[in-house]
Amino acid sequence: MILHFLNLEWKQYFRSSYWQKGIGIKILLGFFALYFMVMFLSLGVSIFPILKKVYPDQDPFLIVNQFLFFWILGDLLIRFFLQKLPVMTIKPLLTLPIKRSKIVNYVLGKSVVSFFNFLPLFAFIPFSFVLLSKGYNTAQIITWLGTLIIIVLIVNFLNFVIENLSAKSDFSFLPLLAGASALFALDYFKILSFSDLVSKGILAISTNPVFMVVPVVLLLLLYYINYKVLRSNLFLDSVVQNKVEEAKTSEYTWTKRFGDVAPFMQLDLKLIMRNKRTKSTLWLLIIGLLYGLVFYPQPQYADKEFFFIFIGVFSTGIFLMNFGQFIPAWDSGYYKMLMSQNFKYERYLKSKFMLMSMSVLLLFLFGIPYVYFGWKVLLAHFAAAIYNIGVNTHVIMFGGTFNRKKINLDQKAAFNYQGTGAVQWLMGFPLMLLPMAIFGLINWLVNFEVAVIGLIILGVAGIAFHQKLMTLITKKYIANKYVMIHAFDQEN
Repeated sequence: MILHFLNLEWKQYFRSSYWQKGIGIKILLGFFALYFMVMFLSLGVSIFPILKKVYPDQDPFLIVNQFLFFWILGDLLIRFFLQKLPVMTIKPLLTLPIKRSKIVNYVLGKSVVSFFNFLPLFAFIPFSFVLLSKGYNTAQIITWLGTLIIIVLIVNFLNFVIENLSAKSDFSFLPLLAGASALFALDYFKILSFSDLVSKGILAISTNPVFMVVPVVLLLLLYYINYKVLRSNLFLDSVVQNKVEEAKTSEYTWTKRFGDVAPFMQLDLKLIMRNKRTKSTLWLLIIGLLYGLVFYPQPQYADKEFFFIFIGVFSTGIFLMNFGQFIPAWDSGYYKMLMSQNFKYERYLKSKFMLMSMSVLLLFLFGIPYVYFGWKVLLAHFAAAIYNIGVNTHVIMFGGTFNRKKINLDQKAAFNYQGTGAVQWLMGFPLMLLPMAIFGLINWLVNFEVAVIGLIILGVAGIAFHQKLMTLITKKYIANKYVMIHAFDQEN
């Protein structure tokens, strides 16, 4: 049955329209994976001599065990944000004579072969060989390595339990961050040393393998919890039923002053306010607005004027980047219906432009108190805002013509990478690095004021040629309309 499931997923993957369109990002992710494997392998080989050189009077093996608590904590946080339970199209299988237990066991078993589970082994296994070459007890090191492998799997299934408990919250990562921060603080301030507890526990298991029954029982318990949760939801009714929620109406009558684009602006605002995924773009406004407080109070950034532009572009353009990068994928659920209506496509795009431009202006106005850190900071933010409106809005809307991935608006918002492809990765270069490069070059050749004026001129030029740019962008969208319709009909 497992081979049958693998065969079905293989066919589904290569028959989908996404495997060819996403091949570029898969190659890029492959390079990242190879990079991290090499880095972990190098760490596993070199950590012993490095620790021996830095701490000549201490045992490197004991030092590594002291850091295992922080590794477990960090691994859990990274998995929560990046690792999701493996997806399998189960609706067609539920009408067939296949036991639900086999489907659930297959999905959970599939999670075991995750890259996140293999990556730590590239450090642990070489380090174990180094320890054996230094004369450490063979049985102890093998037991120690086996214990760490079990801990990796415990973290794997614990992550899914935490995700399930927090699935109903739009900002489910906040309790986890608070809990992890509390544990770290308790250890850091020596109130309760979790690093010592974990170290002593793992060393006790490595010296007495009988104690390995404790992590094994914990692993089986977490597997059983995940099994029960998945199996309880594996019914056809739970797959096809629709959620019934009370409708909240908002007319947004103030948008009528924008003329014929008002209906589309109202639709976008309602979409943002009513869906989990889009609501996250609003909370990110606070992060973008306060982003400068991370750097400006630091004296080492006081003379780095080119960095002012980076913060300015990010702070005033946080909504532009997060909302704009998924145009028109936000509407992918009803894009076919939308494209069957009788309206000018340019009106649809202009409403997106108006929302993004308004967000830039509002964020700049709310960021005026940054003048406390100097008039140059405020001037840089002003130039960045003009550049965002005149240049980055058009850049990001043009990038939207290459979006081919559907977005499910009802899914959890926190660190949801659905709909993200090579386009979103590549857009970061012209959006962030280009204005920094232009400003830095002019600032180096002339001075700060001329560099600011240069960015403002580029922004004003973009605003002046807005209509011509929108005409070209609209033609590109219309040319790709049917390709997008077909792509949005596919499941990611």
